[in-house]
Amino acid sequence: MGTMETNPVSRVSTSDERRADVIVEAAGRLFFGSGFARVSMDDLARELGMSKKTIYRHFPDKRSLLAAVLDRQFAAVERTLEAATEEAEGRPFGVRVQRFLIAVGSELGRIGAPQLATGRGDAMLRQYVEQRVDAVVYRRLDELFREGHRQGLLPAPPELLSEITRGALERLLMSELPRDLDWTAADLLRATVDTVLYGAIRPTGQGINDEQPRAVIPTARDDDQEMGP
Repeated sequence: MGTMETNPVSRVSTSDERRADVIVEAAGRLFFGSGFARVSMDDLARELGMSKKTIYRHFPDKRSLLAAVLDRQFAAVERTLEAATEEAEGRPFGVRVQRFLIAVGSELGRIGAPQLATGRGDAMLRQYVEQRVDAVVYRRLDELFREGHRQGLLPAPPELLSEITRGALERLLMSELPRDLDWTAADLLRATVDTVLYGAIRPTGQGINDEQPRAVIPTARDDDQEMGP
């Protein structure tokens, strides 16, 4: 995986490491709250109550600081996805996919990854975020769909399901649809996953109350409901 090219940061003492952590935490709040391009190093220095010289001693430039912020955020995303995967271990395949994607949607929406990856600005930044999302999220999703295909649970090509789900996830995270429908983004993602896995069209001749796999319109939380192909 490629990395953002930044100026090297020299080794620091334990005290300096703690200060660097404080800088990264504050930078993350500002970058994700106001937008990376809108936040200057002067803004960050005021937020921290320290001089720019102190910040530059730890992070030679703004891009180095953003790389540190993103590294921390994606490490947190990875821990969340690993926990979601472990918690769903042994559950029906549909539940495992659903839990994983809901965790993905929540984490990527929280750090604004789709906007960072597709927005205007630094091309290297966009590439960096795309690479991290691919490594942390989509490679796991691809393997999950390949596993379902190997088990005979998914007749459709896993590559197709991955592509459809990627597009739906990224589009929903940037869409006004949750507000328009008065649903949460997580609810829409749940319905999207059900539609991808089970289809959206009722077979001709079936009654509306006939039991069948179908897309679920979310009402109450039903994360624990077992889902079968």
